[in-house]
Amino acid sequence: MPKSNFAEPSDTSEAQVSGAQVIAQALKTQGVDYMFGIVGIPVTEIAFAAQELGIRYIGMRNEQAACYAASAIGYLTGRPGVCLVVSGPGLIHALGGMANANMNCWPLLVIGGSSERNQETMGAFQEFPQAVRSSIYGRPGACYVDIPADFVNLLVNVNSIKYTECCMSPPVSMAETSAVRMAASVIRNAKQPLLIIGKGAAYARAEENIRKLVEQCKLPFLPTPMGKGVVPDNHPNCVGAARSRALQFADVIVLLGARLNWILHFGLPPRYRPDVKFIQVDICAEELGNNVRPAVTLLGDINAVTKQELASKKSLPMNYYTVFYHVQEQLPRDCFIVSEGANTMDIGRTVLQNYLPRHRLDAGTFGTMGVGLGFAIAAAVLAKDRSPGQRVICVEGDSAFGFSGMEVETICRYNLPIILLVVNNNGIYQGFDTDTWKEMVKSQDATIVAPPACLLPNSHYEQVMIAFGGKGYFVQTPEELQKSLTQTLADTTKPSLINIMIEPKATRKAQDFHWLTSSKM
Repeated sequence: MPKSNFAEPSDTSEAQVSGAQVIAQALKTQGVDYMFGIVGIPVTEIAFAAQELGIRYIGMRNEQAACYAASAIGYLTGRPGVCLVVSGPGLIHALGGMANANMNCWPLLVIGGSSERNQETMGAFQEFPQAVRSSIYGRPGACYVDIPADFVNLLVNVNSIKYTECCMSPPVSMAETSAVRMAASVIRNAKQPLLIIGKGAAYARAEENIRKLVEQCKLPFLPTPMGKGVVPDNHPNCVGAARSRALQFADVIVLLGARLNWILHFGLPPRYRPDVKFIQVDICAEELGNNVRPAVTLLGDINAVTKQELASKKSLPMNYYTVFYHVQEQLPRDCFIVSEGANTMDIGRTVLQNYLPRHRLDAGTFGTMGVGLGFAIAAAVLAKDRSPGQRVICVEGDSAFGFSGMEVETICRYNLPIILLVVNNNGIYQGFDTDTWKEMVKSQDATIVAPPACLLPNSHYEQVMIAFGGKGYFVQTPEELQKSLTQTLADTTKPSLINIMIEPKATRKAQDFHWLTSSKM
């Protein structure tokens, strides 16, 4: 048993510890450094015990955001983050984060309190798979541990506790040699090959070997949203600006930790050539051959397998591209970019550049809105510990911000120097200007005449940040945006929110396609 951090009386035979202390020590032993949640009966004592052992506890305002934050920590560190919730609605609220973690394949441990054990036969809570090993081995995901209320406060002799040793990192598996040779042959004979780099590659920390593969074999690549930065977006072989054309004309596509789901149009025509050959590299056997029949499958750790083998627009109001053009000009190269929203996220990922792996967090595979502030909090807490001064830029649509906007209080309470950018078009996808809105609702109730996608025009979201002690900016011009960005980036002492007003009908523009020619293996 590892050395305990618990204070013990001189007579160790009579020393006692509570269930809460046992839980906290077990988490500490398993390498857990961060806990997010909302306390209440019966889990409050667990949070206190965790803090006593040096585990960082970040109290949130909603269990869903807490669960998003904990899952993001799991992705960023490779060890599961913990979400602590109460029973009943607390657990129910966390389910969104658990589902999101499973779809993104991020390790997460949710600890929930439940009724006392003598009530189990009277209708106990539904159980999820338990244990740290289950969250990180194979394809990572969420695990749920149910803690009965009487166990939290139960006192037991300290010598009767046996802690399981820290779960080792998952084993690294390599693909079969014959499959690697076959994949190399298929790539070598391709006329227009393409690598698609998914977040699985980022999680596997395969950036060094993938970059060597791209450069030595002169292969064009396309990152998925959270695969951005594994190889820098400004790399000459990145074909992100011609995504549709790249997918449509490639004759061989190598999937590195990317799944042929809705984000990649299921791998089916007309987005792809009918005769395209897919080479799949994935840690999960069940994913191989999903939707299309691959030419070659490489089952294994992506790092190990690869080791085997818009200008500024001056008119007002601003549009998305104007905003992102000015934001990109000032972004630190090593910053975390968190993004969510419909047009905001989709357009932003094509303009805002990532240069480092695991430095972009967005709605992910599940397309979940509401993850932004939780993700940003997780990234900021981690940056504060590991890279002081590193910035977290959270780019939100006004609709997306509404899902978890009260987490601004959490940001201010822990004084996390997050920069929130709310790109505000007064609606979901599109909205109306103030005059149109007032005229529309003047004679009839808004529930009858207002389109469901509309939000209240010119909402001053920056006042939410100001209310809790942070800095808020309301900007309408490129000059105001540039000035506010300069000020917020220079101030690392407190969080900021820049509320950026854009044209309510702004949308994306058509892509400009260019195929990057290259030689192969």
